[in-house]
Amino acid sequence: MNTGWQGRLWLARDYCLLDGCAGDTRVHAHYAHQWMQAQDGELHLMVNGAPLQGRRLLVPSMQPHAFIESGQPMLALYTEPLSFRLEQLQNWQAEALAEPQALIEQLQHWPRPALDRRVEQALLGIDALLLEKIDALDLASQVRLSLSQLERLFGDQVGLSIRRLVLWRRLRLALAMVLRGSNLTDAAHAANFADSAHFSRTVRSMFGIQARTLHNLQLQLVD
Repeated sequence: MNTGWQGRLWLARDYCLLDGCAGDTRVHAHYAHQWMQAQDGELHLMVNGAPLQGRRLLVPSMQPHAFIESGQPMLALYTEPLSFRLEQLQNWQAEALAEPQALIEQLQHWPRPALDRRVEQALLGIDALLLEKIDALDLASQVRLSLSQLERLFGDQVGLSIRRLVLWRRLRLALAMVLRGSNLTDAAHAANFADSAHFSRTVRSMFGIQARTLHNLQLQLVD
């Protein structure tokens, strides 16, 4: 039986912060880098099939992982690689602030890396069309690149293909709606998922949890 995550969640545009307890998860992988600090003792995970434990852990983007023990009190930070580079997080984690509000203040002033102008334009185009069908070829044409050129830029600077980035952004939109109190069906349709089952499968694949357990979290939006 899946034990839902508990606690308070701060949601910003390119990161989110959880102060609470980890729920049961199966092996999963998501776009965000995940930094965690145990509130008591050590965290116990499986990462790429190998056990990993420690008071502070950093799981890079798209690394398969799962919690070995549920109910572990912790502070967990999820950051998008296009805004938070792994090397910066590795250097920062030893000095990371442990109090949520102080950590959020620090993240608000984090220097985001500059992206290629055409990647920035494509990202804006994706956000503007999230509720519609997005044609990657049209997106590339709008920024005056071939599809292969834009895909290479996305691979280098975003760390995902265009299709996977669109899915991630739609997932983020639907998650925010659920956390605000929407039911799964309404959130799925609003974010252009085929149905609530498609949304739930995506949540399960990327976060290893059941989408319905998201209602256990207390949401606060960060501007």
